[in-house]
Amino acid sequence: MTKAGMVEQIKEKADLQTKVLAEKVYDAVLESVRDALVSGESAMFTGLGSFRVVQRAERAGRNPGTGEVIRIPSCKVVRFTPGKKVKAMLS
Repeated sequence: MTKAGMVEQIKEKADLQTKVLAEKVYDAVLESVRDALVSGESAMFTGLGSFRVVQRAERAGRNPGTGEVIRIPSCKVVRFTPGKKVKAMLS
């Protein structure tokens, strides 16, 4: 789903008057999630799941062009863990 589709869904489901208001809601939610993740917190959505930042360990990789083994440094990544309801719906 694209941002436009998500904004349309928010407008309809929240019974908002305009798409501009729905887009402000969308932007505010994303900004709140981003702020939480940047500060090291997790962002939990009851009924959906949670986003959290984890440290990925350094590992060995391979250059696909040359086959040379390279070192991939450790880095922080965002992980999503689906909630029980989402897992059940997908099964």
